[in-house]
Amino acid sequence: MSDNDVIERLLEQNAQWVDAKVAEDPSYFSEMAKGQHPHTFWIGCADSRVPPEQLTDSRPGDLFVHRNVANLVVHTDFNLLAALDYAVEHLKVQHVVVCGHYGCGGVAAAMGHQDLSIINKWIRNVKDVYQDHVKDLRAIGQDDRRRDRLVELNVIEQVHNLSKTSIIQRAWARGQGPALHGLVYSLEDGRLKDLDVKYANANSLEDIYRFSFE
Repeated sequence: MSDNDVIERLLEQNAQWVDAKVAEDPSYFSEMAKGQHPHTFWIGCADSRVPPEQLTDSRPGDLFVHRNVANLVVHTDFNLLAALDYAVEHLKVQHVVVCGHYGCGGVAAAMGHQDLSIINKWIRNVKDVYQDHVKDLRAIGQDDRRRDRLVELNVIEQVHNLSKTSIIQRAWARGQGPALHGLVYSLEDGRLKDLDVKYANANSLEDIYRFSFE
C-alpha cells in the first residue's frame, strides 16, 4: 500500500465514522466542541495495540491521555509534566492511571543489552526498576514471566513517581485529589488488571519526597 493509499484510507474511514456518529446523534460533534470534562488522566504506552479509549470502551471526553514508550513518569519529561499539570489544575481530573501492558517492547528492550541509540536513554529508567528488584526478578525462571513481572513493577514505580511530583501533592494538600492507580493490560485476552497500587494522599510517601505548601 502506497503512502497516498494509506492517507486516503484514513480519510475515508474518518468520513465513514463521522457519518455514523451524526446518524446516531446529530448533536454529537456540536456537543463535543463545547469543552472537555474528563474524569481520568491516563498515562499509557505508545504501543499501537493499546488505545485506552477502545480497551476501556470510553467515549471521547472521558480520558485525557498521554502516551510514551513503556508508560514512564520521568521528572525531567516536561511533555508529561505539562499534560499532568493541565489535567490536574485545569481539568480537575479525579483519577490518574498509569497503565502498562504485558508484552511491552520497551520493557523487553530494557532487559537486554542491544544498543538502541537515543532509546537507550529513555529505557534506562526501566533498567533502574529492574536493578531495584534484581534479586526477585532473577529468581523467576521463565523469561516471559520475568518480563511480565517487570512490566508490573515498572507500573508500580511510575505511580510512585507520580506521587513524588509537586503537581499531585499540591492538589492533595488542598483536598482536591486525584487518586492514583496502576493497571496492566493483557494483549492476549484484552483484560485490565488492577495492581492495587493506590495513592490518595502523601501520608504513605517517604518523608524526603514530601513538599510543604504552607
